[in-house]
Amino acid sequence: MNINIKNKKASFEYEFIETFVAGIQLTGTEIKSIRQGKASIAEAYCYFDRGELWVKSMHIAEYSFGNRFNHEMKRERKLLLNKKELRKLQRKIKEKGLTIIPTRLFVNDRGWAKMKIALAKGKKVYDKRQSIKEKDMKRDMDRIRKF
Repeated sequence: MNINIKNKKASFEYEFIETFVAGIQLTGTEIKSIRQGKASIAEAYCYFDRGELWVKSMHIAEYSFGNRFNHEMKRERKLLLNKKELRKLQRKIKEKGLTIIPTRLFVNDRGWAKMKIALAKGKKVYDKRQSIKEKDMKRDMDRIRKF
């Protein structure tokens, strides 16, 4: 059971400053659906509300064997961090241009869903071009090494 759902677009759009691993408050059918790999964090983002961190627009598909107790697919879910980390993030988020984005959703060895979130700063267009250029050069070097 190796569940690893990534936000591939995030590393292209943002420059990561600091990362944290947070727990997620889920219902029974949500965790079952995540264990089947039916989740997406491509459009998800995090925000603060009354001192608590929430993730919004994270899509978890309905559990196929769930009945009338199935969950809403795009509801807001609470992220679980300790108070020290929450205060640190809240201070940093007040700076201009910084945001919190989910980068990875995984299930740990104890069977709990965890989310890796990053304090990030948006990249400019020229930074994106530079990262594309670096990725292309790395791919070319790997091709040359094979021969």
